[in-house]
Amino acid sequence: MSKHFKSLKRNRPTAISTLLSDNEQRSASESKKYGKSLRKAVPRDVLATWTASSARPDPAELIFEQDKTRLKDLVPIRHERMSVSAFTFYRGAALIMASDLSMVPATGIEVQVCGDAHISNFGLFFSPERHTVFDINDFDETTRGPWEWDVARLAASVEICGRDRGFSDKQRKEAVLAAGQGYRKAMRSFAEMGNLDVWYAHLDIDGLRKAFDDKLDKKKRKRADKTLKKAKSKNSARAVAKLTEVVDGELRIKSDPPTIVPLRDLVEQSGREVPKDLDMAQLVARVLKSYRKTLPPERSTLIDRYRGVDIARKVVGVGSVGTRAWIVVLQGADESDCLVLQVKEASDSVLERFVGRAPQANHGQRVVEGQHAMQTVSDLFLGWTSMPVGEDGRRHDYYVRQLWDGKGSIDLGVVEPKQLKRLAMACGGTLAHAHARTGDRFAIASYLGKSDLFEQSLVSFANAYADQNEQDYRRFLTALTNMAE
Repeated sequence: MSKHFKSLKRNRPTAISTLLSDNEQRSASESKKYGKSLRKAVPRDVLATWTASSARPDPAELIFEQDKTRLKDLVPIRHERMSVSAFTFYRGAALIMASDLSMVPATGIEVQVCGDAHISNFGLFFSPERHTVFDINDFDETTRGPWEWDVARLAASVEICGRDRGFSDKQRKEAVLAAGQGYRKAMRSFAEMGNLDVWYAHLDIDGLRKAFDDKLDKKKRKRADKTLKKAKSKNSARAVAKLTEVVDGELRIKSDPPTIVPLRDLVEQSGREVPKDLDMAQLVARVLKSYRKTLPPERSTLIDRYRGVDIARKVVGVGSVGTRAWIVVLQGADESDCLVLQVKEASDSVLERFVGRAPQANHGQRVVEGQHAMQTVSDLFLGWTSMPVGEDGRRHDYYVRQLWDGKGSIDLGVVEPKQLKRLAMACGGTLAHAHARTGDRFAIASYLGKSDLFEQSLVSFANAYADQNEQDYRRFLTALTNMAE
């Protein structure tokens, strides 16, 4: 555990709500005084002085350490994706940054942290009411931890993205300042609101468009409309159309190795007997059996109306490549009534070695409960399970969600400076909302104060950490070259 960050004493409760009630129960005014008093122990410009520790682990070795628990045939894909640029490397290097941040003094105010709050992990998705909302959309690393770590990871990602796009020093600085300002101002706003108002606050895409439409020219509005339309079209029907075909009257997932490989092909490659249709249905049913118990009764009843027809391994993400991730096609009334679920492995959060073990016995449960705590609305089918699927025969924890449900993101490969600035501010405000829902918003807001000292500190940190990330990226590439020789 970090010598600079002392986590809560954890007695392995089984729910996020237990942790949320495990605090000193200060009044709002007491929390504000407490937050302000923390400025002496941990100055608000503490991040501005960040330098790499002399005891810093080899960044490449940390990545290769994670490879040991990944599927060996997929590890080269992970390395390939992380090798594309310093930005893609950063996206897969959450463990490296957690290690670095564990050496930075922190206020000790805990929230439910995302653990990997870089700018690519914010985006669009459908609420159960079919509204398009903007929020954090990746929670693989979520746990209780210092709020500063999420903000620092977001700020550095904005700087690194700006460098990747070739933006000027001034343009990148404005974008990082916007992320910090969005966080600080939103947190101060939440500190003036009641608990229920904070809990129900959300940023839907209509509100976001109204705020920005008057600042966009016709070409940019057209691009925004295209992004939104694409997100709204991403659902199970589209997944089925893109990923499946009809074979002998039954839906089957199309093989597209190495990114999509049906289980029947994996079994055949191993030299074992290919599962029959009945065996496949029984396997899918077994996967879903424990998962459905984690859903509210009305949703488990809904799942029961579907039957499993096929399952395949599907490679996802950058940092997640090599973890066990599956897609399951379920069919309802007919082939036009389908549901596609993603069953994604959940292992230890990269933060846990620094802040202590999360209380949940199942890491899928850790992800799901953390997501419910941080998001205003979450996937209707979000749940967890465990199963012995893998060559090692061990049980692995998983969380389950819909594969696509209105999911969309800003194309950071074409984003312009003003768009990055606005997106960074929206991400900062969104992150503040997640932290306000799950931590002492009064203390954090009081600590941050009215000045821009904190976000100026973020600019210095983001710039220094982007330099470090570039060094780590080059070290990683060299290490890969040496491994290949």
